Amino acid sequence: MKAKISNREIWGIALPIMLGNLAQTIINFTDTAFLGHLGVIALGASMLAGLFYYLFTIVAAGFAIGIQIIVARRFGEKNYGRIGVIFEHGSFFVLVLGLLLFSVLYFLSDHLLLWLIDSEGIYEASVEYIKYRQFGILFVCFNFLYRALYVGISNTKVITYSTIIMAVVNIVLDYCLIFGNWGFPQMGIGGAALASLSAEISAFVFFSVYSYVTLKGKEYGMFVPHKLETGLMGRILKLSTPTMVQRLFSFSVWFVFFVLIEKMGETAAGISSVTRSVYLILITPCFAFSVTTNTLVSRIIGEGETQQVFPTINKVLKNCLLCTIPIVVLASIFPVQIAGIYTDDLNFAQLVVPSVLVVCIGTLFQGFGNTYFEAVSGTGNTTAALYLETVVLVFYVLFIWFMTHFTTRVELVWTAEILYGALLGIICYLYLKIAKWNNKRI
Repeated sequence: MKAKISNREIWGIALPIMLGNLAQTIINFTDTAFLGHLGVIALGASMLAGLFYYLFTIVAAGFAIGIQIIVARRFGEKNYGRIGVIFEHGSFFVLVLGLLLFSVLYFLSDHLLLWLIDSEGIYEASVEYIKYRQFGILFVCFNFLYRALYVGISNTKVITYSTIIMAVVNIVLDYCLIFGNWGFPQMGIGGAALASLSAEISAFVFFSVYSYVTLKGKEYGMFVPHKLETGLMGRILKLSTPTMVQRLFSFSVWFVFFVLIEKMGETAAGISSVTRSVYLILITPCFAFSVTTNTLVSRIIGEGETQQVFPTINKVLKNCLLCTIPIVVLASIFPVQIAGIYTDDLNFAQLVVPSVLVVCIGTLFQGFGNTYFEAVSGTGNTTAALYLETVVLVFYVLFIWFMTHFTTRVELVWTAEILYGALLGIICYLYLKIAKWNNKRI
């Protein structure tokens, strides 16, 4: 049995995850920074179309969390030979899921976007974006699965390598394809989508080659044919389905958040596109440490050391805040300069500032809320996690509906992130204190 988790071990897991999470954040940042110079319509379209696309991929992300929890539990039990079996079953499901999601995007995205978006300009640009981006969904699904594998076995440095590859590919192709540099065609928002697609494919190729070279023949049983175990697939789906539903529900609500803001006008959509991009950067450490909580809690329970769960959660939260606060302080001191990265219009940059300051506060609350929420999932009680967040999301939706209908100030709408983080943290903390989760078997 292992002793308590050290700060060094927490950072050893969290830092590569943080860098890995930067993959999508960097894609969003570079797309928004480049497209911001094309105007508010391009900004609004990249925000809404990007969120629409990720609304589909989030189902695969939820499934991957379930795989991560089981892999971490088997890793904690030192039952390494089952990890390859679990990954193979996950791969089969992800393949079917990815093809299904692509079919829906290919045949229905135009109609769905027309129903959701009021601005004709933003709608047309969004359709152009999805036309290219939709082909990446299968690769994204498998990338989530690979990340779950490496987080589960606490070998997260691999995620760092994939992030570097994605970032380089996306930045270079954004520069080439959005504005037509270096002899490439000038494609505008379509170029941003094509660059992101290329980045996702590059990460998938890297993960596949790296995994085959380094894991084949090792004790994990990777890349070895296994019989389909209906019982195992059933356990995976039993654990993953609540997580998939939870992630889909949660992200759908966030998508609704931006749809309602778009109805406040193109300028409001542009402000929120920039705010979202900044927010995703600020919140990256929070997501990394919360995922670390998830895998450590599952591993600790697998090792039979349930008394270490709360000390570990609190230690992860402390490290999360130590990492997050300096970034938030910098963003609070230089909000105009940060907004200026996305636009040449100083007046527009000034409009962005209040919302940036709000999400700086929201980031701290998200650190608290997400850490305790992922701890609940890490215990294996994913159904409970779904119910807990559903309660919080009801209040969240009511709040954003009220704000978007009774105020024209975008920054007041963004205070919903503070409400969400605070409520989620409180309700999950109380659950872990009161409920009987110690002997959950997965």
